[in-house]
Amino acid sequence: MTSLKHKIDFAVVFTVDKANPNGDPLNGNRPRQDFFGHGEVSDVAIKRKLRNRLQDEGESILVQSDERRSDEYRSIKDRVDSVEELRKLLTKSKASGNDEQTAEMIASDIWYDVRAFGQVFAFKGTKMSIGVRGPVSIHTATSIDPVDISSMQITKSANSTTNEKNPGQKTSDTMGNKHRVDFGVYVFYGSINPQLAERTGFTYEDAQKLKETLKTLFANDASSARPDGSMEVNKVYWWEHNSKLGQYSSAAVHRSVNVERVKDDFPLSIENYEITVDQLDGLAEEAYDGL
Repeated sequence: MTSLKHKIDFAVVFTVDKANPNGDPLNGNRPRQDFFGHGEVSDVAIKRKLRNRLQDEGESILVQSDERRSDEYRSIKDRVDSVEELRKLLTKSKASGNDEQTAEMIASDIWYDVRAFGQVFAFKGTKMSIGVRGPVSIHTATSIDPVDISSMQITKSANSTTNEKNPGQKTSDTMGNKHRVDFGVYVFYGSINPQLAERTGFTYEDAQKLKETLKTLFANDASSARPDGSMEVNKVYWWEHNSKLGQYSSAAVHRSVNVERVKDDFPLSIENYEITVDQLDGLAEEAYDGL
């Protein structure tokens, strides 16, 4: 394994076509929007998709979705407790700084998402709380233009439970609503910090796995809210600096990506947009189309 010796930045451009990329549970599960009407997909939702894809590729993941779990454990705590050495450290009545560092190293070595994104180990009944800072940071995805959201009322063809007063009549739970973004081009950015990578053991090979995962972010992610093909990765940009600190700030690198609407009519596809990248001297840039 090769240690990560230089800073990495990345950007992902993707489209949403008649889908709900990230519903807001506090707003009737409508697609998320900011104050100005631009669509949003939270960093947490993006990390969930990355974890799922990495799990598909055989990586060991601590924070697994219950419906996609690849083991018998039904919670994060159960998965952590299955590692005897880690369980003993977390339940010690008095822990030293070395104990915390040991627990961090064990968890990072076992689970890809811990050494990439970090994790807080604080459970009921444990004596020690550990916070792992991961080297991979990801921004919230935001649409280039404000998005239009369509809503439709839907009905179930069958009752969930029998109508006790009149079995032949539908119950109130057969009515509902479904929301979608008609079309939107979204962008999110991320960075990999080599100093934090040293602490968790995140390697250059781990970074390459992340890059490949970004290209197929929406594979095996279909649902009734996101039909297969309704969300597509269009471009992945990957920059490798020549040092741990980097020649440029992450903000400057991220600003180098320009996604602009080139037609005045209502955008219906990625063809309505032009994607360009400003060249930064001395910075190695790679560009990939989504797979």
